[in-house]
Amino acid sequence: MKSFKYTINGNVYKVHVNSVVDDIAEVEVNGTPFHVKMEKPAKKQLVTLKRPAQAPTTASGAPVISRPVQSNTPGAVKSPLPGVILEICCKVGDPVKRGQKIAVLEAMKMENVINATQDGKITEIKVNKGDSVLEGADLFVIG
Repeated sequence: MKSFKYTINGNVYKVHVNSVVDDIAEVEVNGTPFHVKMEKPAKKQLVTLKRPAQAPTTASGAPVISRPVQSNTPGAVKSPLPGVILEICCKVGDPVKRGQKIAVLEAMKMENVINATQDGKITEIKVNKGDSVLEGADLFVIG
């Protein structure tokens, strides 16, 4: 269990505590076994478990990643699943056709092409390359 080295009046004692049951300890002192009765039962050892790390929060205490507020922005292209924006293939003002590739989203180690949902012009880009997005987050607005 545990080993100790004591020096008493110049004599060295190597003590090995083999087991402790209630108030009886089995020990070896310089190789000689002893059963030692203690005055008090041994304290139970408490094991402290670490809690999992807390999710990061902003200065106000809100979680850094939160569910986006469901927007009703007309013409909004939404993220189909949570992931990271790898590529943005258009700029504000670019004309797009329905089904045209406008971005690439990495999710679960797979690249997913984000296509325009309608014909029109890109009026707003709500994400940047490298941004993490949640499912349903607005990515682009096509007007």
